[in-house]
Amino acid sequence: MKIQQDHARYKRIVRGKIRQNLRRYMSRGDLIARKGKDLVTIPIPQIEIPRFRFGMKNTGGVSQGDGEPGDSLGPGEQQPGSGQAGDQPGEHQLEAEVTIEELAEIMAEELELPRIQPRGKELIESAKERYTGISPVGPDSLRHFKRTYRRALKRTIASGTYNLDDPVVIPVRQDMRYRTWRIDTQPRSNAVIIYMMDVSGSMGEEQKEIVRIESFWIDTWLQSQYKGIESVYIIHDATARRVDRETFFRTRESGGTMISSAYKLCERILEEEYPAEEWNVYPFHFSDGDNWSVDDTQECIRLLREQLLPAVNMFGYGQVESPYGSGQFIRDLRKTLDEAENLILSEIPNRDSIYDSIRTFLKKGM
Repeated sequence: MKIQQDHARYKRIVRGKIRQNLRRYMSRGDLIARKGKDLVTIPIPQIEIPRFRFGMKNTGGVSQGDGEPGDSLGPGEQQPGSGQAGDQPGEHQLEAEVTIEELAEIMAEELELPRIQPRGKELIESAKERYTGISPVGPDSLRHFKRTYRRALKRTIASGTYNLDDPVVIPVRQDMRYRTWRIDTQPRSNAVIIYMMDVSGSMGEEQKEIVRIESFWIDTWLQSQYKGIESVYIIHDATARRVDRETFFRTRESGGTMISSAYKLCERILEEEYPAEEWNVYPFHFSDGDNWSVDDTQECIRLLREQLLPAVNMFGYGQVESPYGSGQFIRDLRKTLDEAENLILSEIPNRDSIYDSIRTFLKKGM
């Protein structure tokens, strides 16, 4: 049908517009606020079918009316918010709804991302009990009272002993009905992302916004590679704690910095909840690189080398530039752990660098 052809053509145009402006979208925080359960709403320039547009009569134009050499042939530019009310339409933006899967495909095409090859089992099976039927035998704890009463009522009416003036129904043994169950094995995600963020005094709102935007795009890509994925959030200053997503991005900055506190908590969570032989693990740590001491940095390097890197698919460290941070941590990691293939380092000086940082993480580290 022609309507289907037009719809498909429209979707191709939208995808092209998104690819064309992907770098700009990946630096904007308002896109995340538009995220629904399965859809993302993206503002794109108005898409119009080419057509002739006729001007007003007797208003002059090329080869019409009075004029002098050098006069402009078109209307002058007018700043937004200036001028008087008028009756002419302005320029508008179209909001296109794109599924998370489509967004991940566009992202993969533009950034040339590889297909992830999960390690270990592709899925973990978890057992779940489901009540699926009714049986004449079973424990009293599973007695189905409605079915039992209905059976007893039918028997009483069929035998002619039911009395409308005294409607007493007493179930007997053969009336009893019980719920039955079966155990279903259900596939469960075996991938987890662990986000760690420095919330010390040197990490301001702009730095956290950069982390929030980059985390959204990392989530989008990894969710397209795994059917469901679990996320863990850790914030730290001089101490670390596990929080929910909202707290992760809304915690105000304060305190000093001990990066090892986050790595120790990450190690404990992996050991207790996400064993390396069963889970694909992707930790990402974001900081401004200002650690408390050289000794704590050495402890971080030890934890990475001996505990974390052997247990994860990839460990990504993103250093957000801050006017208050020293930025030394990433230099220490490059100097001591340069041989680690699954440690990916990225410097993020500003929002415009998010695009390249994500390409660094996802193209090299999967």
